Amino acid sequence: MAWKIALAGIGKIARDQHVPSISASADFELAATVTRHEGVDDIENYTDIDAMLEARPDIEVVSLCLPPVPRFEYAAAAIKAGRHVMLEKPPGATLAECHALETMAREAGVSIFATWHSREAASVEAARSWLAGKTLKSLKITWLEDVRRWHPGQAWIWEPGGLGVFDPGINALSILTRILQTPVHLASATLKFPENRQTPITADLVFRHPDKASVSASFDWRKEGDQYWNIEAETDHGTMVLSAGGADLSINGSPVDTSGVALEGEYPNLYKRMAELLKTGEIDMDLSPMVHVADAFLLGKREIVEPFDE
Repeated sequence: MAWKIALAGIGKIARDQHVPSISASADFELAATVTRHEGVDDIENYTDIDAMLEARPDIEVVSLCLPPVPRFEYAAAAIKAGRHVMLEKPPGATLAECHALETMAREAGVSIFATWHSREAASVEAARSWLAGKTLKSLKITWLEDVRRWHPGQAWIWEPGGLGVFDPGINALSILTRILQTPVHLASATLKFPENRQTPITADLVFRHPDKASVSASFDWRKEGDQYWNIEAETDHGTMVLSAGGADLSINGSPVDTSGVALEGEYPNLYKRMAELLKTGEIDMDLSPMVHVADAFLLGKREIVEPFDE
């Protein structure tokens, strides 16, 4: 028997990933949407989360895909109504509200899941396994993409709480915090803000590793042409390159076959994990990628650069 689920925030990520993943899942049935704009064909839509929760007590799970800033109120309302909650990344606008949601969920006896879709990319677990037990010498993240291509017309990404380049950058950090055996923390950062924007367009991060390995990340939202989402690690057993956002892996220059897990399986895997949490009554609120972003805003040197317009 499938759980009835409501999807709130019907934008690009919901249409491209969540709706198809729910449709293909044996665990969930899309029973309603919540949006002030166009909903999903043949699915009942509400323009208000409270109205949906009151009208549809049969809906057990709410998946939230709207931008981070308004998400807390939606999640809090769902938890108060006794519904389980699934959060698109980043799980909230602040760490404090994420901790508050976890506390509320535990008190209400419902599951809550802070999802990190890039951890489900095809080669991430293989990379994690290869790094295990090896001595890390260096790790470099290079995440270069064109905001015009991937986030057209999404003005909220440039407003406070929108994260700017950390919206994709947090995907890299979610992989970093998954594959490293030893946690790192931020040592320094430089963030470049267009003079007409409230969030950064580039970020360069340097981390402290307990064993003195060199760990850094470079994020840039201005990249035209070829796009790069790469993580390169050098160890005492050679070099690993995780590329295409975690889809592809090579070890010492030789490709590793991970064809058994397709890149488009990221979101279906998230819904599979949500079903597991529902069955066991557990909570998954790993906030480690978001901690690095928060630290960058706290610690980072800020530079103002030329205006940016789409």
